[in-house]
Amino acid sequence: MAIETFATSGETKHTGSYYAASANPSPDRPALQGDQQIDICVVGAGYSGLSTALHLAEKGYKVAIIEGARVGWGASGRNGGQVVNGLNASLQTIKKRYGQDTANFVAGLVQEGGEIIRERVKTYNIDCDLKPGNIFTGLTSAHMKELEARRALWASHGLHNQDMLDKAQLHDHIGSDVYAGGMIDHTGGHMHPLNLALGQAAAFESLGGVIYEQSPVIHADTEAAKPVVKTAQGTLTCNTLVLCGNAYLGHVIPALTSRVMPVSTQMMATAPLENADALLPTDKCVEDVRYILDYFRLSGDKRLIFGGGTVYGGTDPSDVVAKLRPAMEKVYPSLKGVKIDYAWSGNFALSFSRVPQMGRLGSSTYFAHGYSGHGVTGSHTFGKILAQAIDGDKSRFDVFAKVPWYPFPGGRVLRVPYSMVGSWYYALRDRLGV
Repeated sequence: MAIETFATSGETKHTGSYYAASANPSPDRPALQGDQQIDICVVGAGYSGLSTALHLAEKGYKVAIIEGARVGWGASGRNGGQVVNGLNASLQTIKKRYGQDTANFVAGLVQEGGEIIRERVKTYNIDCDLKPGNIFTGLTSAHMKELEARRALWASHGLHNQDMLDKAQLHDHIGSDVYAGGMIDHTGGHMHPLNLALGQAAAFESLGGVIYEQSPVIHADTEAAKPVVKTAQGTLTCNTLVLCGNAYLGHVIPALTSRVMPVSTQMMATAPLENADALLPTDKCVEDVRYILDYFRLSGDKRLIFGGGTVYGGTDPSDVVAKLRPAMEKVYPSLKGVKIDYAWSGNFALSFSRVPQMGRLGSSTYFAHGYSGHGVTGSHTFGKILAQAIDGDKSRFDVFAKVPWYPFPGGRVLRVPYSMVGSWYYALRDRLGV
């Protein structure tokens, strides 16, 4: 799997994931060829790009998306499929760093991404196995205090969608004894992430939008009043450019390279399970609250999709199943030795502050990235905010554009070992229950 760059010739296919194997039919779209012009060009056909483009198409703009591989090829088509409200950085962290006004602003939009997803699925009849509810689990009393503090903080902002679960209550949802308790978010959920991306692409095209696949960007003039995007076989000149490459933008835009770090996470899918309903009786998705967490859910055909692990820098482990199986079997001893049909890896873009970034390069180029593992909902929200800004309402865009970003200590050379040391520290705290 390419990490920093795409091949500039040949065809890039979807990774060997369960999602790719069970994807809804979609057309092979042509590559960008020759010199073209468009009102708005969006780079990246993941959730950020699709959300931005679809919102703009609904407003009547002429929009084209340039995708280096295929729609949903990156994190948007490989992720855990969990609709989790909020950002990676907590509201409390945002308040401490940026003040109460910013925390209030963020609290007003933490549920918006899930609302957008549900609206898109309903409006455009997207078949992606969307189901309601997600559960956060704690393994220690410290974890439970953390969850209670989060619930109380969200309630103080008028967000009353979360309820605490003691060990017995949690057992109604999760057939495992490893957890001390948890918290359910009734407005979360889970779905087939690649089919969600494919459905939004089809919706965009139904409104006159154009998608070019297999068209890696090799250069972009982001400072021009009319930006120009260059691929191996063509150029696209536009009035407005939107960069949504996230972890897979690589070195194409030097001004953005140091802002985020690619981080890989791994997933696997079991064979269909006869005891699936005993594992997750209410069919909610689950993630624990450790620094390096496990997350899991049932697919539409009753497989357990189990994910976890972190590799800073975005490289793939040599054996995904060997890495994940012990954690899965600890949660569910009954699955010891179960057949694994699919295993895969994918990258998300980590920002040092764990807060997504949004801004402009030059007068006519916008960007959004750095969702730090919470991109399913955040990308849909940021896509809407980008579309609003391009349409003339920059009120929400300006708030995020003014939030300061911080480079990784040590720069590109030392950011990976620095982050690894930090993860070891927090993992130790989790093990010690502090």
